[in-house]
Amino acid sequence: MDEGFWYAVPERLADRVEVGSLVRVPLGSRRVRGYVVEVRHRPAEGLREIQSVTGDLPVYDTGLLEILRWAAHRYVTPLSVLLERAAPPNAPRAVHCPPLEHRPLDPGDLADWAVQAIRDDGAPTTYYLERPGHLGWISSLGVLTGAGRSVMVVVPTEVEAGQVADAVRSLVGAGGVDVVVPTMADRDVTTAWARAATCPGRVLVGTPRIATWSVAAPGAFVAVEESRRAMKERQTPTLAVREVLRRRALRQRGSLLFVGPTPSVEALAVTPDIRRPPRRPWSHIEVVDRRGEPGLLTSPVRRAIAATVTAGKGVFLFSHRRGFAPASRCVRCGTVRRCPECGSRPDRGDECARCGARLAACPECGGRRFEPLGAGVGRVAAEARRIVDDVAEAPATAAVVVGSERDLPSAGRPSLAVIVDADGLILASHFRATEEALRIMARVASVVAARSGSRTIVQTAMPEHPVVTALRRGDPIPLLEHEAAERAAFGYPPAGELLVVEVRGGAVEGIDAQMREAAGDATVHGPAETPRGRRWLIQGRDLVRCRTALRRHVQAWRDAGTTVRIDADPIDL
Repeated sequence: MDEGFWYAVPERLADRVEVGSLVRVPLGSRRVRGYVVEVRHRPAEGLREIQSVTGDLPVYDTGLLEILRWAAHRYVTPLSVLLERAAPPNAPRAVHCPPLEHRPLDPGDLADWAVQAIRDDGAPTTYYLERPGHLGWISSLGVLTGAGRSVMVVVPTEVEAGQVADAVRSLVGAGGVDVVVPTMADRDVTTAWARAATCPGRVLVGTPRIATWSVAAPGAFVAVEESRRAMKERQTPTLAVREVLRRRALRQRGSLLFVGPTPSVEALAVTPDIRRPPRRPWSHIEVVDRRGEPGLLTSPVRRAIAATVTAGKGVFLFSHRRGFAPASRCVRCGTVRRCPECGSRPDRGDECARCGARLAACPECGGRRFEPLGAGVGRVAAEARRIVDDVAEAPATAAVVVGSERDLPSAGRPSLAVIVDADGLILASHFRATEEALRIMARVASVVAARSGSRTIVQTAMPEHPVVTALRRGDPIPLLEHEAAERAAFGYPPAGELLVVEVRGGAVEGIDAQMREAAGDATVHGPAETPRGRRWLIQGRDLVRCRTALRRHVQAWRDAGTTVRIDADPIDL
């Protein structure tokens, strides 16, 4: 199906059909939307005709089409899915390109990068180690837009898209930037798409959905905090913004800029140019050894919270889990509490939040008293209220705000941040735990106001752990280089490749044998039974042939009624 179907172009549409055109075509007894992927002069006998062209603009050119074909293969998904992602929600119409307003600003630390980026050979892939709240790097984009080159900036969330867009407007004026976020109406999204595709010298800012969009005269592609989980789709196709923009920069002769306090190991492996601003990428770190200290909050942390609130300054308490606690156990025998119906680990109360089942006594000893394990947001907030009165769970305004990673973009600029349970991040049970722990804690430290006396306190029972050392030094690179070497020894990305395949429902007989046949020389782990169905992990140095073979099988499985999810280079195993 990826090769498509040939149709004849009627004379009345001859000047409107080109690669990238949206068309209506007959397919069986239906009329369906189609995407033109090739135009060729050949005999049209026996071919059905294209019935109409939708919109005024092509969705992509041959260069972007090549990138979409690459993505379809890498993420083992039909090409049609990627073509649809590249298109706007409504018919693409021609738009007026507003005049641009360029305000001269000092490009700062990235001045030479910006100058290189407008050359035909572009600038090398660059990683700028900057804290998320500092947007000084945006001034360098004015060099590109002033030369008539467009810039695509991809950010993880809607809040951050608005912050970046506001900073860009101060540079090129309101008419020179489009911002695209999930809550926008389809009409506005389509207008932004059309301006980005046809008007050079603009800045397009948006969440990951824009990574496959057409951009007129691209000069640079920018990914802000490419290592964040939000920068990789969870559902098929599991596109990673980092990899898509890398491919676009290579194929479309644009420069690639990563911005953030900590690179991913994958980005570090392909980034020849690491830039550091003169200031630290995050706030001062104070480490508190919690060994021998009872309770969630140690005595130094309690004193720091009270003193900060008394001084009229803000506090942010960070927990990496929502709810009250990730689990609870029987006080009498220590058995972890589980729902008898669905097997989940319930929060407080006598009813399972997942399935609504009534929770009975401990099945091992009959005990009815349970104590929390771990530090959820609710439990941390309850503990903080024993120190000060003005405590709230994010999103909220209070002297002390308690939240998780999703709350960091709106956390403001507190004077004190506390990472309540660093060990829960460092000891997570996945191969990216070291990188992920450093990234998350660096993000927490980055929200703290850059002023005298501000700091981030890290509570840990492992004060000498390499992650904690990297945080204190304010330099992530040595730790990540060591992590890259460790992964290479096990064949993990970026030294090797991983594919997770999950199937459920339909006819699953024979899938295991077909999976192993497609894998060839690669290693196949599984199947493992999970709540979402059966799961396989395919691991190898190069999975190009495996992907090609899997594409045929996956389509057959789906045609048989099986739900299939493919995760290329997964974050979690």
